[in-house]
Formats: sequence, structure tokens, C-alpha cells
Amino acid sequence: MKNQVYGNTEGLRHTQIKLIETLYQHQTRPEYIADPELVRALVHFSHDIRRQIGILVDRNGKIVHVMVGDSQGIVIPVLPDYMAHPGKLKGLRLVHTHLREEPLTQDDLTDLALLRLDYITAAGIRPDGEPGLVYSGHILPDEDAEPYKVLNPVTIEDLKTNCLSQILALESELTRKNSLYKPESGRENAFLINVVTLDQKNAAASLDELKELCKTSGINIIGTAIQKRKLIDPKYVVGKGKLSEIVIQAIQKHATLLIFDRELSSSQIRSITDVVEMKVIDRSQLILDIFAKQAKSREGKYQVELAQLEYLLPRLITKNTAMSRLTGGIGGRGPGETKLELNRRRVRERIDRLKNEIKKIRKQRQQQKSRRNKKELPVISIVGYTNAGKSTLLNTLTQSSIIAANRLFATLDPSSRRLRFPKDIEVIITDTVGFIQNLPQDLMEAFHATLDELMDADVILHVIDISNPRYQQQKQTVEQILKNLKLDAIPTVLVFNKTDRIELDAFEDQWLLTQGVSITATQKQTLTPLVDKIESMVKLINRG
Repeated sequence: MKNQVYGNTEGLRHTQIKLIETLYQHQTRPEYIADPELVRALVHFSHDIRRQIGILVDRNGKIVHVMVGDSQGIVIPVLPDYMAHPGKLKGLRLVHTHLREEPLTQDDLTDLALLRLDYITAAGIRPDGEPGLVYSGHILPDEDAEPYKVLNPVTIEDLKTNCLSQILALESELTRKNSLYKPESGRENAFLINVVTLDQKNAAASLDELKELCKTSGINIIGTAIQKRKLIDPKYVVGKGKLSEIVIQAIQKHATLLIFDRELSSSQIRSITDVVEMKVIDRSQLILDIFAKQAKSREGKYQVELAQLEYLLPRLITKNTAMSRLTGGIGGRGPGETKLELNRRRVRERIDRLKNEIKKIRKQRQQQKSRRNKKELPVISIVGYTNAGKSTLLNTLTQSSIIAANRLFATLDPSSRRLRFPKDIEVIITDTVGFIQNLPQDLMEAFHATLDELMDADVILHVIDISNPRYQQQKQTVEQILKNLKLDAIPTVLVFNKTDRIELDAFEDQWLLTQGVSITATQKQTLTPLVDKIESMVKLINRG
């Protein structure tokens, strides 16, 4: 609604609201922080209602928003038409009142830094209702200093400060500095956030893994923060004050993206994106993004799109910018990219269609399995934590050329190959998608058809990267997922890979190595004990 007064208007008389609406008729000249007559009107109206009043002024001097707060502060709304892009300011300055003659508060300065306002100004009110001292502040482009500068107070007669010229000069310097940190085309600068309630060591390990996920997704990491709390804040995860500190730090480091090392609820997404003017995603969405890029088969693309839509459905927030910050680019690319901004009804319809398509694929898989079973070929399934070396092992065993790279989730679509042992024993050996801790539930459900391959396994090879400092944790994660899938009863061989990267004699868990077979998947000669083990197990299966 044009010329509407926003915010805390409850309890105001109709005549008071009408008077406040007249603020829209004022204009501020470019060289003034605010026109003196405009400030005088603000002060008088504010003194009358005993609440703070604020206006947002664009660079042409036009008032684009009038807000009423309470005696302590004002809530600045999200304005999609005025977004502060990296290296730029918002294009708006806030002029508001303080019911006494106090200087800019910490909340004022936090809003200035977080929202990248051109300027923030507070006009004090004297006991007689007349304008008192006027306090102003602006952003500083130097990332090693405070993010803002507070100016000396002035009187209402001293508001002519060549304001617009100062704003343009500041923005020019911000743009210059931001260009020094500009990532490669298509890449984002991300700041990673982890909140821990118990074991800080595990938090650091989880953050390391998040960094690897970012590397796989082509994201440039410019900073991290681990926040210890007794309880996770239900609204802002780390608490609003700490979130503000982290975001200001991220902005100073020229971040374009915040990534939380946990899954955010729809209400947390809404709360965080109401105060953060940059893109916000969580661990689950980053994993979905990686899967979207890696999926090559029709089945894989359907499954990823289904997982993306089921993740986003409860997070489709109307009249809020959270949705625009959730979609597009990181976290919103891939097969489902053009469908993520659809309304709830159309998303549900698309989900139903995808589920039907995946059912058809599952039926086709069952037919393939029945043909395979007629040939009575045993099935060996390779599982393991992502980047443990599953695809490399399959390649070496079967002399194949499946994609194998030193990054998380290098392969997504399952691959099956035949393997013939020296004594004319033949098996089907299958590589499945890598596991990871806190794998999104939507993804687990969507990939049920793929994981069904494991249901028919006669033997499972659990590949463990023994050179990874977190191999015990990764082993437990895979074992828990197998248990959740009710696959823990299938005969399993522990395969300790990448032994060429460690000193075997000095390895701490010598007893563990005796529980499986040690190999280096890239070196065929090291696989003989594993091949012998598989062959003996297959013979027992054939006899059974």
C-alpha cells in the first residue's frame, strides 16, 4: 500500500497515523544527511506518540519507507528492491529518533553493518520535545578495523555534510576492495558456521568435512566460526547477537554465502534470512547441490530432484526473501533448478510425478535382478564413506574406468561390473554411492531405489580409508547406516584402503587391521589377499 506506515501502529489514533503518513511528502536534498524540517517533523511526531519513528531515504532523497517502533527501537523490514550486493551499499539510509538524546546504540550499528545501509542517523529528543543532538555513522571499507565509523554529534542546523558524495566515495572503495576478493566465475565466497553443545573436537572434525564438501562443490572458503553453546538457539542457531557478529565478520571478508554445518529448520531459515542479506544454506543443501552436479543417469537426476523438492517444500516461505536466498546457484542448481520456485501445489504435483517415475525405475531394476538371479551370479557390493576409494577398488578389480577422484561424492550413480576369478567363478560387483555422517533424510529416502542394490548383496565390502584421521568415526557412520537399512546381517569384509599413506608397523589400532584385509586400491598386487577372501566366501555361497 502506497504511503503506508509500517511497524508498531497498534494503539495509535487515526489522526496520529495520518500525520505520520505526511512524512512521505518530504524530500531530502542530496547534500544533507536529512533535511532539517524533515528531522523536526520526525521528532515532533515521535515525541507525541512516545515511540521511535524511522524513515528510509533513497539516494534521490525520496522517502521509501516510514516505520514506527517502540520506545527502544525499530524493526527494519526486508526490502527486496534494495539488496546490498557484494561491494555495494544498500542504497538507503535510515533516519530515526531516540526518545532521549542518547547516541547510536549497538543495535543501530549492527543494523548499519548487517544491512549495509548507506548511513544511519539518530535524532535525539529533548525533554521539551524539540530536536536535540543528531548522531550518525557509516560503513568503513577497511576489513581490519571496526566495520563502521561513528561521527561526532551535530545540531539540526548542521546536517549539510555532502552526504551523497561521501556515500559514493565509500561505495567506490568497497567495490575496489571487493574486486580483490572476487572469486572465479561461478564460485562463491563462503563463511562456515558450526555450533557445538558437547564435544568441540568432533565439531572441528565435522567442520573439516564441510570444507571438503565445499571443495567438491567449487566453493571458496574465506572464514569459519565454531560457537559453543549449552543449547542450540531455536530461532537463530547461534543466538541473534552472535549471528550478527559472525555475519559482520563474514561481510568484512567479502563472503557471499553462509553455510551452517547442520540442517536448518524452516523457522530458522526464516529468522536468519530476515536479518542476513546474503545467501544462507545448510549442510544438507550443500550435499544436495553436490549430488545435483554429479548425477548423470536419468534415475540419479530424478532422485536428486525429488530430494531437493522434498527438502525445499517445508521451506517455501511466501512474502519472505528466504526462498530467493535458498534457490539458484549453490544449493539450488541441477536437474530441479527451474522448478524450485514453484508454489507448494505445483511442487507437490512434481514430487508425485517423480515418485511414480522412480517406481518405474525400481520395477525395471527388479526385472534386471530377476534375470541376474536366473544366472545365479553372486553379488558383491562395495560400500564405504565417501572418498574412501570404492570406485578405485572397482576399477582395479575389474580393469574398468569409472570416475574416481580425490573429492567427496565423485561418483553418484551405481556401477556394476562382472568379475571372473581364476577358477572360473564369476560374480557381479557393484559400487554404490558414498555415505557421509548426517546424510540428509530426504536424500536417504530418495535414493532408496539405489540402495536397494545392497539388499541383494551376498557379500559387502566395507572400504575404509585407514589414512584418514577420522577413520573410526567414518567406519561407525557406515555401520550405523547399514544397520538402519537392515543390512548388517549380510556377511561383510572390512577393507582397509590407502595403507601406502601410513606406517603400518606404527599404526595404533593393530588389532583392528586383523579384523579385515589391508590394501592399496591403486596397486593391483596388494589386492590378492582380498580376491582370495572374496573367492572363498563365494565358494561357500555357491555350496549353500
